[in-house]
Amino acid sequence: MTDFEYRKTLVVGVIIGASLTLLAFYMVKPSPEIPSPTPKTKFAVVDRYEDRCNVVQWTDQHSATYKYFLDCSK
Repeated sequence: MTDFEYRKTLVVGVIIGASLTLLAFYMVKPSPEIPSPTPKTKFAVVDRYEDRCNVVQWTDQHSATYKYFLDCSK
């Protein structure tokens, strides 16, 4: 192997090695943190129960179902 072929092989090897190293760093880098969406809920006082508790209506904004519960925390 002549000196020219040796240097040519060395340069090609360095280029391939650097490319593979950059590709590995690109593949391993952490992805940006994406905040998870918080579910939006809706509470509403719809009535009173025995003048001491609130009747609270709860719904998730993405469904058409309602749940009711008593809030007697006064």
